[in-house]
Amino acid sequence: MTAFGTVFTDEMTISWNDGSGWSTPEFVPSNKLNIHPAAHVLHYSSTCFEGLKAFRHADGSIKIFRMDRNIARFAQSARLLHLPEIDANVTTRMIVDAVAKYADEVPEPPGSMYIRPTHMGTEPAVGKAAAPSVSSVQFVLLSPVGDYFSGGGEVALRVLLDEEGQRCAPHMGMVKSGGNYASALDPIMRAKAEHNAAQVLFCPNGDVQETGAANFILIDGNEVITKALDESFLHGVTRDSILTLARDRGMDVQERELSVEELLERAAKPGCEAALSGTAAVLTSVGTLLHNGKEYQVGDGKPGATTQALRKALNDIQWGLAEDNHGWLTTV
Repeated sequence: MTAFGTVFTDEMTISWNDGSGWSTPEFVPSNKLNIHPAAHVLHYSSTCFEGLKAFRHADGSIKIFRMDRNIARFAQSARLLHLPEIDANVTTRMIVDAVAKYADEVPEPPGSMYIRPTHMGTEPAVGKAAAPSVSSVQFVLLSPVGDYFSGGGEVALRVLLDEEGQRCAPHMGMVKSGGNYASALDPIMRAKAEHNAAQVLFCPNGDVQETGAANFILIDGNEVITKALDESFLHGVTRDSILTLARDRGMDVQERELSVEELLERAAKPGCEAALSGTAAVLTSVGTLLHNGKEYQVGDGKPGATTQALRKALNDIQWGLAEDNHGWLTTV
């Protein structure tokens, strides 16, 4: 089976900004990018990106899920990194044109077309460690994909709780930047090697935040608990979608602080569930929490019924099997 995100369409859309505005987007081969070795991004990580998906419906139409929300977050990341400002109209055109050109390559459900808009500082200036890049490039890669985690949500993950480290600098958490993922990589690799854990749930000073690549959600009966939005972690679009669908079901959604102590206490209760949410992961169950050398089973240790129901409710909208009551789909 091909690994998630390793197959790409032949071309991508691209636009350059020399500091005076964005060039007209065009299609170029997706297997190369010409930037100077001194480009700001290569030395000072001036880059942000997004992840969203397009889906094939039974009538043959192609729908992009929550593109407006992803572009808004893309623009926010660019502002916080002091990159040239994103033009939402240009980015929208780049995404729609790319998906339209490769509509025939959008897989049938449960597959999708993963969309990766990326923005990078290109100014060749190794002396600007404390100053932003004046110029940049923006491109949109497409990758036909299946499930991110093997098992398609049918296998519950093992997750290590880390109370000492954190995914990234607290003021950078809401920026979707490559540097944040790089800073979480070593803890994740050690967790995999030493504990056979799929991910690390960062809980600095006992505050349950997020994993290296997904938001965390606890489901206890009718209660859905997740950290309240602040600048320390990523404001996930899938997270927001799942919480909206939970409210639609009449569930008690609580966006608040969650301590490790409360998490472990609730996790031991029969019927309790935990899950990771993200564009790639969708909503994937957590069956085991690892903390201070001990294993804590979440509920019965298997994918939870509510988690699976919420995942299905989201997929049904994305796949055109349920009404899009929130206006989340854009037709290509």
